[in-house]
Amino acid sequence: MFSIKSELVLRIMISDNPIADFRSECGALLKRAIEKVCPGETPERVIFERPPVWEYGQLASSICFELARKLGEKPINLAGRLVEAADKSVFPLVEDVVAAGGGYINFHINFANFSRLTLESVRQLDNDYGSVKVDKPLKIIVEHTSVNPLHPIHIGQARNPVLGDSLARMLKHRGHTVYCHYYVDDVGRQTAVVAYGYDKLGRPAPAEKPDHFIGKIYTITSCLVEIKRLKRELERTKTTSDDEQTARLNRELDEWVGIAFELRSKYPELFEKLLQGIEKDTDPEKSINQLNRAYENGEKDAKQLIREVSRLCLGGFMETLKRAGVFHDSWDWESDLVWSGMVSAILEELKQTPFTQRLGGVLEFDAEKAVNMLGIREKLGLKKDYAVPSLTLVRADGTTLYTTRDIAYTLWKFKKADKCVNVIGMEQSLAQLQLKIALYALGFHRQADNLVHFAYNLVTLPGYKMSSRRGRYISFDEVMDEAVKRAYEEVSKRSPQMPEEDKIRVAEIVGIGAVRYALVEVDPAKPVEFNWDRVINFEKNSGPYIQYTHARACSILRKAGKKPEKPAYELLKERLEREIVLALADLPQVCIEAAELLKPSLIAEYANNLADKFNTFYNAYPVIKAQPPELSDARLALVDAVRIVLRNALDLLGIVAPEKM
Repeated sequence: MFSIKSELVLRIMISDNPIADFRSECGALLKRAIEKVCPGETPERVIFERPPVWEYGQLASSICFELARKLGEKPINLAGRLVEAADKSVFPLVEDVVAAGGGYINFHINFANFSRLTLESVRQLDNDYGSVKVDKPLKIIVEHTSVNPLHPIHIGQARNPVLGDSLARMLKHRGHTVYCHYYVDDVGRQTAVVAYGYDKLGRPAPAEKPDHFIGKIYTITSCLVEIKRLKRELERTKTTSDDEQTARLNRELDEWVGIAFELRSKYPELFEKLLQGIEKDTDPEKSINQLNRAYENGEKDAKQLIREVSRLCLGGFMETLKRAGVFHDSWDWESDLVWSGMVSAILEELKQTPFTQRLGGVLEFDAEKAVNMLGIREKLGLKKDYAVPSLTLVRADGTTLYTTRDIAYTLWKFKKADKCVNVIGMEQSLAQLQLKIALYALGFHRQADNLVHFAYNLVTLPGYKMSSRRGRYISFDEVMDEAVKRAYEEVSKRSPQMPEEDKIRVAEIVGIGAVRYALVEVDPAKPVEFNWDRVINFEKNSGPYIQYTHARACSILRKAGKKPEKPAYELLKERLEREIVLALADLPQVCIEAAELLKPSLIAEYANNLADKFNTFYNAYPVIKAQPPELSDARLALVDAVRIVLRNALDLLGIVAPEKM
């Protein structure tokens, strides 16, 4: 079917994208046929799709429907003429070309050659298989995690670092230079609250994991300060006789008193110490606001206090993230940005535009006016009837808002990168939109064009409502502990003879992998319902299921005790074997799509589907005992390729692929 020369080239060729090679051959073959049948009508690009039924082939083109209209003939007739003119002899990956479906042209893979190309490519490229580099690599900053230093990272926030880390891995895999930044949000009332409480305690050294200690201080301080504020408000309402407001304040006070009772029961000693310290302050709210302003102004004592408490909390974050396999290249402080004068400079530039105005002492940015005057509504994907709310840049007390500071920070990042990806919850979509509009208003069009808000939805736990301020959350640490515990029980049940040390090590790998997979496998736009029955599941669609499949492939190879010596790929004739080969060939294209669309869920879905196919194959066909020996070798090569591809896919998700489970 193909020349000796083509066969020789195929034998020695290694491909970083086998399915693209097949598509390329189909395109070249079709173009040559069109040149013969329809001179002058050869398209620049031919689009292919996967036929819905396996028997129809592995790629299909609908080009005849378009060409037939131009030529005034039936698509099926044109398809027949093109198939007749198609010369397959110089295309070793094409087995057959068939006219079908009223005008489609279907292409069938030569699986003997394609299996050889794919499996040899996977096994020789090994760790690099799946990585197709971009023509023009970029410097990309992925800013992720950026949890405020107030309390431990909880499960509701854990999706951010896991998604951000996976994005960074995928983009690096694609050939970009990627920097992971953590933006420490240490400016604002919340950090002033926790620093105020920490100071009232006498700035003690934590006797536990520091972020957990800081979280308790923040929750109790917030509660006590809120109770004191509500009591003052109730005193004021006595002079106004506003029954409705009094009733509302009483309801709020009752709720906070209930929370205080709960916190006092959980942390009695810490609660009493904070209560004594805060009771001595006639106006804690005023003290907190003064501390907030002092820190933003860079006053020495405020800087020392807030930096101290923030660093304690961040130390805890680093422990948590390290265990989860998440790392950052730099930790950038929001306060450094403010003290550097960059925020003030940006505010002055914004004041020179026609889009800012003062309203009652508050500086506002008219984002809607900017959108209309700059003509960027369509570029931003905004509906005609959507009015973008204005952005408050500076409060009446002179303090700036988070988004104001983020304008300066974004421009600072673009001095280091060509593209910036902000991994931030979708509840911040308006703020991210206003940020982008402000960049356009300042004339930074390239930067605005290359600023990406990677939005993601919430993580929920069935029957549990989280509130950081009220101290009702489940920390990422607790979730990882529970996952490892459950993984240990499952590993012990499945492998009772495994040494205890290995059980502990594997349980850690499987437990952390289970949590990471659960947080990335759902499309970012959809919420994640964290359900243990699904997270730790060795039988279907989970991190442990894919890890177990990888371990199963490793086990087969260990039992074989040899490398495939003379694999006869033409003997891989079972449909399931061919489906696996095709799936293995798909990894590079999946990686490209996942990186371009910023969708780690595509990698997770791919790995799960491959695991399904492999487990079905494992249960249906012998590998080591297959006859003749050349078939056994071919199946061993297939198993080895599955091992490599599952490992590489899991690595992109930051999940370790264990060899034993």
